[in-house]
Amino acid sequence: MPQTTTVAGLSLDRLERITRHLDESYIQPGKLPGAVTLVARHGEVVWTRAQGLMDVERNKPARRDTIFRIYSMTKPVTSIAMMQLYEQGRFLLDDPVHKYIPSWKNLSVYKAGAWPDFQTEPAAASMTIRDLLTHMSGLTYGFLERTNVDAAYRQLKLDGSGTLTLDKLIDRLAELPLEFSPGTAWNYSVSTDVVGYLVQVLSGQPLDDYFQEHIFAPLGMTDTGFQVPEDKLDRFAACYLHQPGNTMKLQDDPARSRYLRTPAFLSGGGGLVSTVDDYHRFAQALCQGGEYAGQRIIGRKTLAFMRSNHLPGNQDLPALSIGAFSETPYEGNGFGLGFSVKTDVAKSHTNGSVGEYGWGGLASTNFFIDPEEDMVVIFMTQLIPSSSYPVRQELRAMVHGALV
Repeated sequence: MPQTTTVAGLSLDRLERITRHLDESYIQPGKLPGAVTLVARHGEVVWTRAQGLMDVERNKPARRDTIFRIYSMTKPVTSIAMMQLYEQGRFLLDDPVHKYIPSWKNLSVYKAGAWPDFQTEPAAASMTIRDLLTHMSGLTYGFLERTNVDAAYRQLKLDGSGTLTLDKLIDRLAELPLEFSPGTAWNYSVSTDVVGYLVQVLSGQPLDDYFQEHIFAPLGMTDTGFQVPEDKLDRFAACYLHQPGNTMKLQDDPARSRYLRTPAFLSGGGGLVSTVDDYHRFAQALCQGGEYAGQRIIGRKTLAFMRSNHLPGNQDLPALSIGAFSETPYEGNGFGLGFSVKTDVAKSHTNGSVGEYGWGGLASTNFFIDPEEDMVVIFMTQLIPSSSYPVRQELRAMVHGALV
């Protein structure tokens, strides 16, 4: 039999299964426009592929330097920014949020009714910064469409609109009830947007300037930000929306996208665009204990703390989650300070390692870091919602199957 080529303990032949699988199962049938995938191990990019189209309407092939909307893959960046300030003694995780946002001092919890006539009761505990970082704050997202509280978020356009700003979001949230008392349950939410606001308060810098100075510039992330400059428009992907019958339609045309304009709302929960190589620099820094190419963005012990499971009693997400939405499968996964964390491989029903951590985005992008295998995987595509297909689990099976 011919010798298979291995690099950094990964079989390149087996990694090519990813190319074939994505092409045959998703791209050719018209389920996904295209994808860019990167696998790195022991600090080295072992394998990367751009396939399919980044813009179906213009018949533009996906490229390694394609710029993607990463949506909630912004959250780990914001969480790292916040914990950089933690390392400087600017706050403690158990600090009440109202210490920094005084209007949040008397937050209430939903009992009955609909906006604007809610019946509420006082929260049993003050919301802490830790509650924000772990999504145990009692906040929610309008798109979850589960309760009368998230209906109010939709009516007030708190998931993003042309007029929303971070200040407006904070003011509006002060007037709305929480879904539950902070610290008692897990619910995916605008919590990380509030963390982004706190980064501004604590640092005295706008969030985009803070990211640029303390994360993007040190790591050489030249294609990551809250908007796409005109000179990079030709690399900006189109975004698609999943349709019944496993088809898709254009959701955001890159030539007319809001990402071409300076945003009023700097969303630490979902506002960034990036490339597979830029995001790899960020993820590789985390995989290497907080440092990449001689630039340290976070302390080794701080990062170990962040990627521990912070859910009470080391429980996993199903034990505490009140909603059905997440960017990770629930079983066998806990949550740290900004990432999901795999706590039980068998229970998760997906190959991997205990301690693997990462997150995904609304348009089906995903990344994970496997510290046990010293491996980073980044997957970029543009299809909303991320729950359309089980690509993430399939990708994990194929990548781990390539380890020799």
